[in-house]
Parts: sequence; structure tokens; C-alpha cells
Amino acid sequence: MGHDIIIQGDEKPIGEYSYEEFKDMATLFHNYPAPGLMLGGYMVEAAKACMSEDVLYEIISETSWCLPDAAQMLTPCTMGNGWLKVVNFGRYAVTLYNKYNGEGVRVSLCPEKMEQYEELTTWLYKRKPKAEQDTEKLQREIALAGASICNISPVKVSGKHLIKRSKGTIADCPVCGEPYPQKYGSICRACQGESPYEEVSVVDRTRVVPSNVSVVPLEEAVGKTALHDMTEINPGKSKGPLFRKGHVFEVGDLCRLQRIGKNSVYVVDGDVDGSWVHENQCATHFANKMAGEFVKAGGSAKEGKVELISQEAGMLVVDTKTLEAFNHIPGVMAACRKGFSLVKKGVSIAGTRAIPLYLERAVFDTAIQVLGEEPVFSVKPLRAAKAGVLITGNEVFDGLIQDKFEGIIETKLAALGSSIEQVIICQDDRSRIADAAKSLVKQGCDLIITTAGLSVDPDDVTRAGLVDAGLKNILYGAPVLPGAMTLIGSLQGVQTLGVPACALFHKHTSLDIILPRLLAGLAITRSDLAAIANGGMCMDCSHCSFPKCAFGK
Repeated sequence: MGHDIIIQGDEKPIGEYSYEEFKDMATLFHNYPAPGLMLGGYMVEAAKACMSEDVLYEIISETSWCLPDAAQMLTPCTMGNGWLKVVNFGRYAVTLYNKYNGEGVRVSLCPEKMEQYEELTTWLYKRKPKAEQDTEKLQREIALAGASICNISPVKVSGKHLIKRSKGTIADCPVCGEPYPQKYGSICRACQGESPYEEVSVVDRTRVVPSNVSVVPLEEAVGKTALHDMTEINPGKSKGPLFRKGHVFEVGDLCRLQRIGKNSVYVVDGDVDGSWVHENQCATHFANKMAGEFVKAGGSAKEGKVELISQEAGMLVVDTKTLEAFNHIPGVMAACRKGFSLVKKGVSIAGTRAIPLYLERAVFDTAIQVLGEEPVFSVKPLRAAKAGVLITGNEVFDGLIQDKFEGIIETKLAALGSSIEQVIICQDDRSRIADAAKSLVKQGCDLIITTAGLSVDPDDVTRAGLVDAGLKNILYGAPVLPGAMTLIGSLQGVQTLGVPACALFHKHTSLDIILPRLLAGLAITRSDLAAIANGGMCMDCSHCSFPKCAFGK
């Protein structure tokens, strides 16, 4: 690096264009001949030269800066027709590939090959502010270097990039009313909060009521019928409906209405037409759609709300994606206890309602469509497992210390309605651990729990022994503290849980989070474990309130 580059009329052409011609084209297309665009021209042409003329190709640009413009100038591939994709890794690289089989060529910058071009290297690594760069020298170095500073290598693009893009079903956003691809959710992405604008003018549909519904002052309310439950709140004492929907107001009711802050009421002239749905009807329909296994709507709507009640004790399972999509719709809501919580029989696990007194039929239909055919809330009863406990450790096997794990496991199982069927204490020997694990399965245990031997120490061979025994579907390591060395798998179809040694000291660990899920019959994936991370750190409170705390939630 450091020596001057002297151009003597040997600027490399960019495809069929001279360097100067391409500079003029770049100025028209890009407003100025940006170095990245000029360099990108060489890279795109180098890739084109490696493709057969009869191949229909598409392009991936690994940066959003300038390089996509070179692709659009020199090929039929554009952002608009979908043949040019920007996968923004921030790397200055471009790939042309057969649109049917993914076979292609990738062109990228090579730092070693660039070393002789001082200004070009300075530009790429941003070693000088733009105002201090020698623009003329930079352009000359690009013209001299061309594609010689690039690596060119064959690649095969993965299948997900070969799928033809589609907008899918188009629907009107229930918030802004504009058409959008429904695959983005129950409302458009702008109304979900991704709008680039500070303010968007949107009609507040929650204040719109049917044309034959009107507001009258209290003195005109006598003899009129209440259109909804009217709530009375005694702070710290009670909350409930003072008047229920359908109540006919009498003179004596007026003072009571004033005491709860009502100076006017809604009344209706005739019947409300079918383009509107009353809040009670909305809540009832929503609750029935949301209720799954061992969950039922808790009777008629009260104050516009219907609660969902557990029909058995067990683990609450929530379809969080559908719940979130439903709550994106303006004018409706649903809230629940935290998913994967243990609930008793007969308790309220969720509630839903419409926000306005009347919901427009189109919004109601959208909400029902979003809920789909699968339930949002279900309760999975915990099975009564017969656990086989495999306690590992030479120190326990040799009698050097007394085992404390069996009592801990027994207590936690009993609290969940399960019991220990068999206990085996085993040396830290992988072959003996394998034999012991298979023995527990043979003896009819339908849950295997191993203790300790899961850390990085060379003596910790529990995991290796279980693998030798045939452990499948292995998940080792969990984002939980304490309990990071947790092991989950399946041994001859039997759920297997490896409990790290930290459970001997800490009152609550990953064991308390994962064991109930296994007993509920839930398949646990790496994504499930990853989701536990937010809330997966126990605070070791001096006064423990688990499970009524954030740990594992």
C-alpha cells in the first residue's frame, strides 16, 4: 500500500460500457457515480460472465448500499419484479443464481487483493471522512482494479429463496381501511406500529354507534331500557353492575345513576340492524371460539365481558400468536393468565370483550376470522407419572456422602400428583449409567429423572451414558438460572429429564419449570426453551413466592 496508481488509458470496461459511459449512466440513475455503484458494476458483470446465456437468473445483494442499483442497471432483475432480493448482511457481495435450482456464483471483495489500492481500501473501511477522500484517485483505482479485487466462487442458494413471492390474500385493514396483504397479520404493519409517520389520522371507530342509538339526559331516561350493564364501584369494597342490560329505568333510579357519575344514557329507537353486534354478543362469541380442551365460557356476559373457566386442574396452554393477532384488532381485547401456569379447576383463566358498546359487523367478522378454528386457551391435566430416578455420583455410590436428591425429587413429584416408582444409585460410569437407565424403562417407569453428572467436568458422564442407552431428541442446556445444564430427551419413548446438581442447593430451578410441562404431555423444543430466557433467572428472594413470581414465566 502507499504507492500512486497511474492510469494510462487502460480503464477496464463495465460490460459493454466504457467506464466513462457507465459513470454517466450512474449519474442519471443514482444522482452521482457513487464508488459503491461503480465497483458494483464490475461485480455484477463478473457474475454475469459466469452464467450461461440460456439461464434465467435472479440476484441476491448482501448489502442495501449502492450494489442493488448496479444490479438493476445491468440486468433485468429489479426490486419491483422480485428478481432482486436484498439480504442485508452488510457484506459487499452479490450472487447471481439459476432461479430454478439455485446454482450460481457469488462475487465478493477480497481484502488481500485490495491492498495495492490505497484509496479504495480507505473508502471501504471508512478510514477517512468522505470530505477528506481523494475522489478522483478513488474512481481511478476502481477503474483500474475492476473485478480483479474480487473473489468469485460457486454457490447453491437455499430453497427458501427459490420460492416465488406472493402477496397472498388482500384485505382491508380494520384500522386504517387500506388494502394490505393479510399475511402480515390481522391489521396492516403500519397500524401495528411500524409506520414511519409521526401521526396518522384514523377514525376512532370505538365511538361510533348505530344510527338509531342516541344519548338522552337522565330526566328523559324514565321508561327507557338500559342498553348495557352499568357498573358501580365502591373503592376497595366491591365492583359490579348496578343495572343490568334490559333494565327499565324508574324515577327512583335517577339518583342512583347520578351517584355513579351518569348524567345521560344510551337509548335505542327500534331494533339495531345486523351491521352491528352488541358487546355482550361479541364477548360470548369470542369466548366460545377461544375455549379449548377443559376450558369453557363462564356463563353470560357481565358488564360486556365473558370469562373463560378451567374445567380441570392442569397447565394453561396459550396460542400466543393468535392471542396477539386478536388484540391487534381495534375494538376487541382478550387477556389471560401467563401461559404454562398451573391452574386449579374452576378458576378464571382468561377474559374477553368488545371495547365499544356496539362493534361494527365487519370488525366482528375479522376478529372471528383471526381466531380461526383452533382454540386459543386450553388446560392440559398433569398425568400421574411413575418416575424412575437415577442418582449418579461416585461419592454417593461409595457412601462417602448421603444422597439428598431422592427427597427433593420425591417432594416435587408429589406436589404435581406423581410418585417415584424406582430409585437406582449408580457410579459415574457411562456403561453402568446406560444399563441403569434401560433397567428403569424395563421396570415400567414412564418418566426417567437423572440427577447431577451434567457439567463440563471429565467425571460427569451422565449425558454420555444416556446417549449410549439410546436417548433421542436431545436438548442439552437451557437458558435458566439456576439450571443451565438441564438435559431433556426421550429414552425408548419415555420422557427423560436430567437435573443438574444445582437443584441440591437452590429451592427452585429449571426442574420446577420443565417438569410440569413434561407431565402435561407437552413437547418441548429449543424454541420453547429459548422463550423461557426472558424471566428465566431466579432472584433467590429471601421470601420465596414461587410460582407467584416471574421465574420461568
